[in-house]
Amino acid sequence: MGLNKLRTLAVGISLGALLLSGCGNSEDTAGSGSDGAAGEFPEMTITFSHNQPLESPEHVGAEKFKEIVEGESDGKITVEVYPASQLGSLREQVESTQIGEIDITMQPSAVVSPFVDDVKLIDLPYLWPKEAEEKYRVLDSEVGDEVLSTLESGGFEGLGFWPGGYKLFTTQNTPIKSPEDLQGLTMRVMESPLLIEQYKTWGANAIPVPYAEVYNSLQQGVVDGQENPLQTIFLNNYHEVQNNIIEGYHGTMTYLLMANQGWFDGLSDEVKELILQAEEEGKQAARTALSETEEDYRQQIIDSGVEYYELTDAEIEKFREVSEPFHEEVYNTPEQLELLKKVKEEIEKGAN
Repeated sequence: MGLNKLRTLAVGISLGALLLSGCGNSEDTAGSGSDGAAGEFPEMTITFSHNQPLESPEHVGAEKFKEIVEGESDGKITVEVYPASQLGSLREQVESTQIGEIDITMQPSAVVSPFVDDVKLIDLPYLWPKEAEEKYRVLDSEVGDEVLSTLESGGFEGLGFWPGGYKLFTTQNTPIKSPEDLQGLTMRVMESPLLIEQYKTWGANAIPVPYAEVYNSLQQGVVDGQENPLQTIFLNNYHEVQNNIIEGYHGTMTYLLMANQGWFDGLSDEVKELILQAEEEGKQAARTALSETEEDYRQQIIDSGVEYYELTDAEIEKFREVSEPFHEEVYNTPEQLELLKKVKEEIEKGAN
């Protein structure tokens, strides 16, 4: 059953429950209380992995997911959250979810794209609007659900888009104000062919470095710079080993919350509905936590003494002019071009 149909079913069940409670007498109501509802859930344990530290907005969302599932199931369903790459590297967590060793994982779209090529749309440079709420509107729309549904080709059930923030450039000794400034630099990226090609388009060399090794690679000069959101830069102290932080809204770090498809398909409708409810509340908690902490992270990075620079609209436009033709060069099958067109049309709705 697709997620849209499942959400519709969940709404129908909720409305039905309200109608029944309105028509029944007090004895009927007492006989169908919380114990009866909890009885619909089997005893089970869900493994939930991600790569971010305990103090991250992503982990705030994961803890909210756990709270909802365990609370609504009256403790019959337990969620074991494994943060900070406890269950392996980012790629290993995706692989473990694909083969069913992990039930649910939250991973950057760029890490998932080698498994499901269609989701690399999320990482196209200068595609998304600068306003976070507008980006969320598009991701949560019907076309966003279409993007999530492409995960099925890799054996995953897409549950939702979780926030990581907009990526920034960081470098050692090289201010970035135009694509020309990236010429010849070596930039660390996630293990994503699209991101490697993106930097090649801008004249830089990009090499994948495992997340756990990024700080040392920057410190030792293995790479000249990297890209990541504010919270990742701050929480991992990348600004200690990079003296230029450049905010240019060139791409989004969007996390995919996804489950092993066979595992998800085998769940009852009641458990699926509970997982979707927990996903929605967890996602919103993560988005709120991110919005509440980003400014503080930004100010602490600035106060550390680095050169912090935000690209002007004119400078962003130069990057956009170079980057937009790249979209259809790398996202180029007939199905991908159609999906890209739909996403751009949805983005345009917010611009009008």
